[in-house]
Amino acid sequence: MTGHSVLQLPVPELEGWVRARTAHYDAGFVSDDPRFGHAHITALGPFDPAPSAEVLAKVAGIAAATAPVAVRLADLAQFPNGIIHLVPDPVSCLKDLTARLVAAFPDHPPYGGEFGDDVRPHLTVDAASEEVSLASTAALLRDVVPVEVVLDTLQLAWWETGRCHVVAQWPLGG
Repeated sequence: MTGHSVLQLPVPELEGWVRARTAHYDAGFVSDDPRFGHAHITALGPFDPAPSAEVLAKVAGIAAATAPVAVRLADLAQFPNGIIHLVPDPVSCLKDLTARLVAAFPDHPPYGGEFGDDVRPHLTVDAASEEVSLASTAALLRDVVPVEVVLDTLQLAWWETGRCHVVAQWPLGG
């Protein structure tokens, strides 16, 4: 399997929980890079797998022009594909960031264009199965959420079994 890059907003407050859940499913996706945001909200992915200095500078400019984003993570939801996630509230600033990234990089539509314009910012926490449900995940998270967070970093992260790492990162708001 080859990897892919993602522009993501790490959520340190949930890093331990998501990192442990990632290890439960596939330890190959647990990064040794201490900056890596296992717990994150995707801003745009997949992204350019080999970005030029010009592309990185454009991302840096967008990050600098984006104020840190305060959100509350409390509500769980499930996508039709079984992904169980926390829904950030509010989502407007996150949707705006994604829209600005898509405008700057139209060759990289969110999720490869799979969902069209229906981009829903979220933080993945689990995947439904015979053993895992929305209710069971809610029970696991009962002492973890709700949580108020300030998203203040944009990362370009590489996701690949055995090679997950941060390629670059920028503070929001410069």
